Amino acid sequence: MADETPNRPPAAPPARTPPPSPPTVPQDAAPSASPASPTGPTINIGEEYGTAKKNLPPTKIVLIAIGAVVVVVLIASFLKRAKPQGSGSLDNVVAVEIPGQNSTMVALTFTLHNGSDKALYVRELQGKVTTSSGESTADAVSSVDFERYFQAFPALKEGAQVPLAPEVRLEVGQSVYRWMRSSSASP
Repeated sequence: MADETPNRPPAAPPARTPPPSPPTVPQDAAPSASPASPTGPTINIGEEYGTAKKNLPPTKIVLIAIGAVVVVVLIASFLKRAKPQGSGSLDNVVAVEIPGQNSTMVALTFTLHNGSDKALYVRELQGKVTTSSGESTADAVSSVDFERYFQAFPALKEGAQVPLAPEVRLEVGQSVYRWMRSSSASP
């Protein structure tokens, strides 16, 4: 059977339309400061995120924190500072020259005070003399020989006190008034 659809004449080609032209801006209008913002996601490359401004806290907060740490350190160092363990004073000095030996015997009267919060032990005492010709150091003479030295040099007996024994223990807050003799060669 024959096709019953009539043949139509060919359609006329569509009319050509000119391509759209960009919009024209009137001459009297001022150009805008920024171009029109595009639609969709954008990346702002004008601002860097790896800078201190973005990664660090504000300067004011940092300075306050540093100041607080400095104050805490100062207070702690003041409270934990080294305190003097003991103190003393030299109350009397008597010196006699030993004839024919080019040396001197010295009797010292002194006071020791324990100002710490623990007992202190006096392990040793030394005498040191500095003169224009040099320096001389000597240990304390044994207290067993004191009577012999008093007989030989009566001037040493002036201001004599209880001799300082080795390993003297000073209790907290205790003061002792003691005496020692030292013999040293004259430089």
